[in-house]
Amino acid sequence: MSTATATAPAGLESGAPRRGVAGRIVDRLGGGTVQVVMVLLGLFWLVPTLGLLVVSMRTTKVNNAEGWWTVFTKPAELTIQNYTNLLASGFTASFWNTVAITVPTTILVIGIAAMAAYAFAWMEFRGRDTGFLVVVGLLIVPIQIALIPVASFYGSVGIFGSIPGVVLFHTAFGLPFAIFLLRNFFVGIPASLLEAARMDGAPEWKIFVSVVFPLGKPAIASLGIFQFLWVWNDMLIALVFANTENQPMTKALQSQMRQFGSNVDILSSGAFLSLIIPLVLFFAFQRYFVQGMMAGSVK
Repeated sequence: MSTATATAPAGLESGAPRRGVAGRIVDRLGGGTVQVVMVLLGLFWLVPTLGLLVVSMRTTKVNNAEGWWTVFTKPAELTIQNYTNLLASGFTASFWNTVAITVPTTILVIGIAAMAAYAFAWMEFRGRDTGFLVVVGLLIVPIQIALIPVASFYGSVGIFGSIPGVVLFHTAFGLPFAIFLLRNFFVGIPASLLEAARMDGAPEWKIFVSVVFPLGKPAIASLGIFQFLWVWNDMLIALVFANTENQPMTKALQSQMRQFGSNVDILSSGAFLSLIIPLVLFFAFQRYFVQGMMAGSVK
């Protein structure tokens, strides 16, 4: 009996599960190695952005004759003339139109969604659950089915082709996801904090401003980044609801491609300008974005 129980497979400790090949590889990969690999992958994904920057700073003749990587041996070919020509062509107005559409939309979506999410999470009222189910159901409604009815309505009230019309459309279709995201985050806030504020006599708006909103900054920042990127890069709504005077950068670049086709210097510089603002915004709020994505993963 002692012989049957004493023998064990070599290399295994008593009660320890046997590790596979993948497990042993993971054990040997230290944190430093993983970080180096991730940095290299990040730099690899930034290569197209670097290529776009180089193309936007060279003439069309040079871009047609050489690849962008030759800039490392011929840095004298770089010039800012493309950006000068782009700004002189009226692209500045399209840039400010994009800002005038994106910033108000993002603020409206965050403000309205945060208040609605707080109501759905912590306020008792008749039809609360039904209302939230309606919000969830609106998530699956495609934008395309509303284009013609909303365009007809905008024409009847006189805001078709205007920036407020584009802002209202983006706000309406951004609210369902925003409410759903923030409500699921707000329900994770400890109820004792809200009860303590209510016992101190604080009204609901005071609880929302002083307790819920500060604690919800990670989720709100994540929502702000998502909403900003969606509206900033949108072209479908701009093509339908924005006229020539109020067109954002995406529509302006599309019109340049339609008119000139091979006008690479204008297209590349305009595309890089439209790219750099979202990149700066993402890196500025990266810490809050990561916190918002990890919220709720650990209880």
